[in-house]
Amino acid sequence: MLTRRGTVLVTGASSGIGRECARLFAGRGFQVFGTSRRERPDTDGVRMLRMDVTSPASVDEAVGEVLARCGGIDVLVNNAGVMHEGFAEETTPAEAEAVFAVNLFGAVRVTDAVLPGMRDRRRGAIVNVGSLAAWVGEPGEAFYAASKAALARYTEALRHEAAHCGIAVSLVEPGAFTTGVVAASTRSTAAIADYDGPRESARHTLHEGLRRGADPRRAAAVVVRAACARSPRFRYGAGTEAVWLPALRVLMPQRLFDRLLRRSFGLPR
Repeated sequence: MLTRRGTVLVTGASSGIGRECARLFAGRGFQVFGTSRRERPDTDGVRMLRMDVTSPASVDEAVGEVLARCGGIDVLVNNAGVMHEGFAEETTPAEAEAVFAVNLFGAVRVTDAVLPGMRDRRRGAIVNVGSLAAWVGEPGEAFYAASKAALARYTEALRHEAAHCGIAVSLVEPGAFTTGVVAASTRSTAAIADYDGPRESARHTLHEGLRRGADPRRAAAVVVRAACARSPRFRYGAGTEAVWLPALRVLMPQRLFDRLLRRSFGLPR
């Protein structure tokens, strides 16, 4: 179990769940470093560092600064991510690769920079922030959902691989929270007329759901609980949807699930 005064590194800490995670850790007495793609002032006991998770040099520089200051990292929270809006056919391979570069390989890159120190000390906790989108291929979010599903499987494998080194690896999958993710999302540049109606309907459903989302502090509390648990579980859900969506996805017949999904997104049958 993580003790107070440990060192925590939170990626994507300039807003939303990442910012609230960093604040919560700092409020509990931990030494906290947050990262952002742009320079940000230190705030609420959090030392902010510039890090672009898609750049090996940027990751190495930021992690190196934390190690130089503190000697080790006790907890890594991989929260940096990007949402992409666009139907699958309208999304170019380059646009899809850019989503994976942040949501999957960004987490991999930072983890690889932190793991050697954790292995040397035979302790550490890694919490990857995924999404309930990993459970459902929602229209208009094909590559976002795919990247989060890939992150889930990577997290599961890493959990087994690193366990004997005293490193706990967990996944937190938030539902809808008001994080500002839509404002920072990327969108497909191509537009195919056949998708105009369904695309706008799916986008409206997504935006409305996120607009009515819960306070990100609730998701941050789940992340901190996972990091500090004596025997961390593999998966933690965050939000009301986290209670029923995975069970519904597994237990409901596919045809019925498809019907409900299409109706909720206003898609033609």
